Amino acid sequence: MGINERKERERAEREQRIIAAARLIAERDGWASVTVRRLAQEIEYSQPVLYTHFENRDAIVGAVALEGFGELGPMLRAAVRRDASPAEAIEAVATAYLNFAFERPALYEAMFVLPSGLRFAKSDTPQVLRDTFGAMMAVVEPFCADPEIATETFWAALHGLAELERHGRIREAFRGERVKHTVGMFTAEV
Repeated sequence: MGINERKERERAEREQRIIAAARLIAERDGWASVTVRRLAQEIEYSQPVLYTHFENRDAIVGAVALEGFGELGPMLRAAVRRDASPAEAIEAVATAYLNFAFERPALYEAMFVLPSGLRFAKSDTPQVLRDTFGAMMAVVEPFCADPEIATETFWAALHGLAELERHGRIREAFRGERVKHTVGMFTAEV
């Protein structure tokens, strides 16, 4: 292995340590505690070293969010049983999405709430975001003529439910009923 390959590997390892530290701090103490100074202390590098990897905190949040999309997309696809009907598939994806939001609140926040620099529905949208959107669209498509608009609406409904419940605005005990109602809005013939 040459010097350049070793340096690139070390750089990638350092970048991964920064991302992992940001996730850990956010999960433990909330995103307000994730600062470049604290990350530098956590991974035992200087702040200027962190800035050689990420322009700012938003870029770090974006890197964490990309990891999250890399986890969410496959999770949504795995939630759908091979023999599921279209209605069962959309309900499974809705449930898996909400479970993800509640089981990984700091990661969800990085993906969908905090500034991250990630761009959706643009020509430069990262593939992992497209893949996650595609996992949602696959279960919405059987019920509509314009699957992109319907998927955006489905996603917005799920996100709204997640955020309202995460902040205590709606009752957790009725999550299942809300999922069934939301799914019903998409599966009902219009």
